Amino acid sequence: MIRIVIAEDQRLLLGALGALLDMEDDMEVVGQARNGLEALELVEKHQPDICIMDIEMPIMTGLDVAEKLKESSCKVIVLTTFARSGYFERARKAGTSGYLLKDSPSEELADSIRAIMDGRRVYAPELIDMAFAEENPLTEREEQVIKLIADGKNTKEIASQLYLTNGTVRNYVSTIMDKLNVSNRIEAVSRLKEKGWFK
Repeated sequence: MIRIVIAEDQRLLLGALGALLDMEDDMEVVGQARNGLEALELVEKHQPDICIMDIEMPIMTGLDVAEKLKESSCKVIVLTTFARSGYFERARKAGTSGYLLKDSPSEELADSIRAIMDGRRVYAPELIDMAFAEENPLTEREEQVIKLIADGKNTKEIASQLYLTNGTVRNYVSTIMDKLNVSNRIEAVSRLKEKGWFK
């Protein structure tokens, strides 16, 4: 019997997924969580074979949980509406066994779970294409700058925190905007979030 924990913050979907998987002869849903922290607690309590989780959830995201479960025996499947290359890249680095999209046919989920239990990885085909098509163009230093911008820091504060001059920070900001093809800092932060490139 494949023991499963599901984490999904939309109650209706959580219930539907649970009912759907419980109908499979070889699967049993042992826990349902509505946020990332609950998911982590249920995995520790029930020691399931698989944890299926959404990405954007309260308290902890699905990717935060996946990173924490990286060394555990529980295999993680991300089930999300977001086909974003940055999310996919982070999920892969966290050692997830699957990344599926919510608009996939329901029987595909059960088949994917069985494939993963056989030791395979299952990724939505459109994500694989996207991962090769588009990578985050920012350097590590540029990412540090944009994160501080996202935290509401101004040029002077960023310069002081990263031990740079104000002019150097302005140069970084200008390069970031060029690379992301945006005209201001707010758009730059939005573009990075939209692509799922925020670590």
